[in-house]
Amino acid sequence: MGSRWAGIIGRMKLLVTGGAGYVGGIVASQLLEAGHEVIVLDNLSRGYQEAIPKGAAFVKGDVANVGTLLSSDDHIEAVLHFAGLIAAGESVQDPELHWHNNVIGSLSLLEGIRKLGINKLIFSSTAAVYGDPVHLPISEKDPTAPTNPYGMTKLTIDMAISSYCAAYGLAATSLRYFNVAGAYETQGERHEPETHIIPLALAAADKHTPFYLFGNDYPTDDGTCVRDYIHVADLARAHLLALDHLQPGKHAIYNLGNGKGFSNREVVRTVEEVTGEKLDVVIKPRRDGDPITLAASSEKAKRELGWVPEKPSLHDIVGDAWEFYQTTKASSK
Repeated sequence: MGSRWAGIIGRMKLLVTGGAGYVGGIVASQLLEAGHEVIVLDNLSRGYQEAIPKGAAFVKGDVANVGTLLSSDDHIEAVLHFAGLIAAGESVQDPELHWHNNVIGSLSLLEGIRKLGINKLIFSSTAAVYGDPVHLPISEKDPTAPTNPYGMTKLTIDMAISSYCAAYGLAATSLRYFNVAGAYETQGERHEPETHIIPLALAAADKHTPFYLFGNDYPTDDGTCVRDYIHVADLARAHLLALDHLQPGKHAIYNLGNGKGFSNREVVRTVEEVTGEKLDVVIKPRRDGDPITLAASSEKAKRELGWVPEKPSLHDIVGDAWEFYQTTKASSK
């Protein structure tokens, strides 16, 4: 265990749901590096088995069945929950899919771990629960008013977790963030279909195909909307730190972000700088429901968890994502 993990809790046996996905897989890697024993539970509907880090045990199955897939004899001490659907656009087009997977699945997980005697939980939530922001940057005290089913499902589970903490003494933390990007060692972002701006821009730069920018008439410095980005390695580390601060009967909530955001034009420029390719940007009309600016304050996480991003720059985020893109492209040939 390296010095970067100094001060993080001692060895535990942990369950990572959705550990074959982008964020879950990287968190599982960091947990193993910190000396923990890790079991990954994933149905592989959106994840990749090769994303599961070496050293982690793997159980193929759905979170709704955690109570039968595992037993109290497994002696799991805490759960980190990443298994869920994340595409906001898809949630609008197919809300049943998101409500079923995110809500019914997570409620079944909560009941399953309660029966297994597991009383510690870290939930990978989203800052989409806030909807159109009232203040910038968004703090944990701001009102929640999600504008799409994805955000609604995550808020529903946050509420359920609070009730489990109050009634059953569950110790839980929810981490809320917007756009996560970048890569960690050999692990990076892969979605099918891909909807996130950085991997889409990198692919457009590599393949010399048009890159679509939705809206250039926003009331921002360069006319494009502004979004909060966080490096996946920094995000993962926040989950490990949160494990060290769980308190029985308490549901803690932390926002994770850079506090100011980057515009879509800034993303384009950074992708061009990193790849050395000029993007063929095609302006499209604004998409319905796209807020002007989204940025989350992480002051509470810094103050209470001691979390400080080590890679806050957009150039670092895009650079690591580009390196991963090139590696996966080469290995697929």
